[in-house]
Amino acid sequence: MAAFEVAASTFPYLYSRTGLDSLRHLHGMGYSKFELMIFPPHSWPSDLSEADIKEYKAWLDGEGTQITSFCYPLIDNNPNSPDRHMRDYTLDRYREAIDMSAELNCPYVVMIPGAYGGLIDPPKQWLDDWFVESAKKVVEHAKGTGVRILLENVPFTHRPSAQDMKDLCGMIGDIGVNYDVCNGVYIKEDAGDAIRLLGDLCENVHISDSPADVFKHERLGTGIVDPAPVMQALKDIGYDKVTVLEMISDANLPDTDPEGDIRASHDILAQHGWAAL
Repeated sequence: MAAFEVAASTFPYLYSRTGLDSLRHLHGMGYSKFELMIFPPHSWPSDLSEADIKEYKAWLDGEGTQITSFCYPLIDNNPNSPDRHMRDYTLDRYREAIDMSAELNCPYVVMIPGAYGGLIDPPKQWLDDWFVESAKKVVEHAKGTGVRILLENVPFTHRPSAQDMKDLCGMIGDIGVNYDVCNGVYIKEDAGDAIRLLGDLCENVHISDSPADVFKHERLGTGIVDPAPVMQALKDIGYDKVTVLEMISDANLPDTDPEGDIRASHDILAQHGWAAL
């Protein structure tokens, strides 16, 4: 795989297109690598028939394209919930995502710690214990499938930083990191230093932009994310994997332009050394 290759996320199309239709749409824009969101009705493993999976595979193989990562966002799930039934439910959904990922030859499934920051949260040690237990079960299910689990740094979790990701990797074992640049910069983390801290643990990268005062994932060049130190850090660690453009907007809304956001952001990445579209 060429260094600094760019993939596109299907996030903007959760409510407007199916997963496969989103891949086709992004391919029409020039992309051959994709991150597929695991979310109903967009792409929900338990709702997809054997024929549906065959259709995905036939299209991917026929076009020479690849889903490089699956992402199951923190919506209606919590791997470190105080309620074991919610943890069990979440684990079952991750197992389904892993199985689908294996069928489609996708190498990564991204896992996110549960939400944090309510009026009264459980002790962080409890949250760690619940999450590590859940993650170990997910990793165990992935063994022998060709799928690797990656943790993502997210601001509204109890473990939002790159150091947190590194610490969790040490607790869980046999797991990597999907470093989200926008998430890191939003919590005032130096993205370059964070990537260097993670080193070989960093196996997938998300990039987008956000204002400093409101958490968003918008087009690059509109907020606080600078791609230059990110590129330098990726070079420093010898990174040779995909960078995912992860714009979060709803294509159904009349004032959004996900295609324009993706193209403009990719142009900025290309100016900093990523492969052009």
